[in-house]
Parts: sequence; structure tokens; C-alpha cells
Amino acid sequence: MNYEISQRFYFDAAHTLKRSIGAEGSRRIHGHTYHCEVALSGMPEANSGMVSDLGLLRAQLDVVRDQLDHHYLDEVPSLGVPTLENLCTFVWHAVAPHFANIASVRVWRDGMGDSCTLRK
Repeated sequence: MNYEISQRFYFDAAHTLKRSIGAEGSRRIHGHTYHCEVALSGMPEANSGMVSDLGLLRAQLDVVRDQLDHHYLDEVPSLGVPTLENLCTFVWHAVAPHFANIASVRVWRDGMGDSCTLRK
């Protein structure tokens, strides 16, 4: 058996985006509430009974959230163009040094109905 556990967080941030449709509104600074979920997979350890300690994952996600929440995403180092895809990659790279068992990172915006999932 393989288990998957996850932890979510949200952040509010502003950005601009150059795109071919809805271009004018996207080019202006605007904001969203983003949600993010990081899933870890594996077998529970014999001693702890856990795939990974969610408290440790939560602590790492707090570090990531602090880099994004109430920031202008266009200026976040190492993010690149502030797309959902790049946000997934950014979160993955921030978590991967601490958790080798990442299964997926999902970022979505409820208000827009948009989401992106990056899987191992």
C-alpha cells in the first residue's frame, strides 16, 4: 500500500500577466486569493506510524507562504512569470530539499475556477 497525505495553505498576492485573451485586465496589477496543497506519498514509518510529520510540512509551508502572501508576485525571486505553473514549481522547489517524497503540488484560485497540478 502507498499512502498520500497533504497540507494546504492560502495566500493573497498581486501580479500582472501578459496574455493573448483578457489581455488588458491581466496587464494591470490585480490580485487573487491563491490556495496551495502539497501532497507527500509513501509508507508510514514503523516507529511513528506516519508517512511524514504534517507538523514539519506545515512549518516548511509557512516559510513558503511568507515569501508569497501579500507580495507582488512579479518581484518574487526565483518565481519567474507569475503563472499557476510557475507557482507550482516554486513551491515544489522550496519543499523538495526537506521532503523527498513529494507526490504533487496543486495551486488554484477558487474565485476564477483555475488550477494547476504538478505531479512527480
